Amino acid sequence: MKTISQNKKARHDYVVLEKFEAGIALTGTEVKSCRAGGVSLVDAYASIYDGNLQLTGAHIAPYEQGNRNNHEARRPRRLLMHKREILRLKKSIEAKGLTLVPLAFYFNDQGKVKVEMGLCRGKNVHDKRDDLKKREDDRDMRRALTAKR
Repeated sequence: MKTISQNKKARHDYVVLEKFEAGIALTGTEVKSCRAGGVSLVDAYASIYDGNLQLTGAHIAPYEQGNRNNHEARRPRRLLMHKREILRLKKSIEAKGLTLVPLAFYFNDQGKVKVEMGLCRGKNVHDKRDDLKKREDDRDMRRALTAKR
């Protein structure tokens, strides 16, 4: 797998409960732009419209060598999953108030662009502080162990 882009802000703002893999319907210039690394997932989210999963807010930069048929940078893109998976996600989003957030864009072994989606719950300010404190404590413990050796 070749990672194109990761959403680091999502792991900071949300608690990831479950991960899913979804395909994405792209045009030719979008795939070429992905190969060049022109993807940003900041402020992107997925929602369900008319039984289809849709990625909104993801920025795929216009392809530099594209012609007048180049793609729009922030257009909504259809995500490809099985219908039963979409229905299960729809139930959990509506019932529990969770959010679908893209965590990463990557190429799989066959060269297809895939999106790693996370079923997430938002973090509160104290949750973020706890994570920061835990990370600092772990760092201090590692330093102490290496100093003893």
